[in-house]
Amino acid sequence: MKPLVRTAALQGYIELSRSLGLDPQTLLRRVGLDAAALAVQDRWISAVACVQLLELSAAESGREDFGLRVAEYRRLSTLGPIGLVVREEPNVRSAVELLLRHQDMYNEALHTRLVEAQGLASLKVTVDPGERMEIRQATELAVAAYHRVVRGFMGGRWQPLSVCFTHRAPADTGTHRRIFGPVVEFEREFNGMVFYAADLDTANALADPQLLTYARQFFDAIASPKDDAAAVDRVRELIEVLLPTGNCSVEQVAHSLGVDRRTVHRWLAESGESFSSLLGSTRRELAEQLVASPRRSLTEISGLLGFSSPSAFSRWFREQFGCSARDWRAQHA
Repeated sequence: MKPLVRTAALQGYIELSRSLGLDPQTLLRRVGLDAAALAVQDRWISAVACVQLLELSAAESGREDFGLRVAEYRRLSTLGPIGLVVREEPNVRSAVELLLRHQDMYNEALHTRLVEAQGLASLKVTVDPGERMEIRQATELAVAAYHRVVRGFMGGRWQPLSVCFTHRAPADTGTHRRIFGPVVEFEREFNGMVFYAADLDTANALADPQLLTYARQFFDAIASPKDDAAAVDRVRELIEVLLPTGNCSVEQVAHSLGVDRRTVHRWLAESGESFSSLLGSTRRELAEQLVASPRRSLTEISGLLGFSSPSAFSRWFREQFGCSARDWRAQHA
């Protein structure tokens, strides 16, 4: 099961692409995504597609600093609900540890460790989309995002001792040095940053101790769905995102929600649903919307609905609607 990321990981992508003369919709389609999907930050998309998009955009724009530039659009709100709790944590250490403990809530391809030794703290970042591929842009985006979070707590003048990347330096390091300062280094042993461990104990001046309890209670309530309707909605949203990947299974949905498949089955059963029934109804609703629009070919639609071939989609559509997709489109034009 390959990892997913929240669409919020691409916050600012469309604006940046346009500013560099790119057509974001065309690039999104080339990796199997759609600009409309980015409008909802809490949707999940393929980590492979996200990483491919960043690399493709860097190549098309000729900007080796593309990932870094995307990171400049990051805010705590980009993290979703966990961002509310992080903002109220009492110090940098608790904020960072919270982010690392719940990485799967915002990016399943991100694996980060905090290592302390001899008065130094190393934040080591690994991006694993589940396939062997170029990850330079995604890695620089992730490191820059953590840098923004820590600097947000420490103050704008704070600087780590070093910011490290395993890959080679770009031809122009101007953006890297503007963001990280003169401490950026390439061809090092890990990706991440090193700073004084004592910095982790810096108090968060923005935190309100009275709000922290409420923020944590709110976060605990939404970390895993308890309300039956909310659980069904979350499963349905994941089905919509996973269908175009061709890997829409109850196992993948359960993995994305951080539970086992039996828990997903139980949530759905309590609402009178099953995974197959929800998959069928969601696919049918999407088919009605997609086939009615003449913008997409039927072959493209079959892929978006997760069918292995156009012929399989044609058979399914006739069984569901009593006519061919082509005839249905003509009737509803």
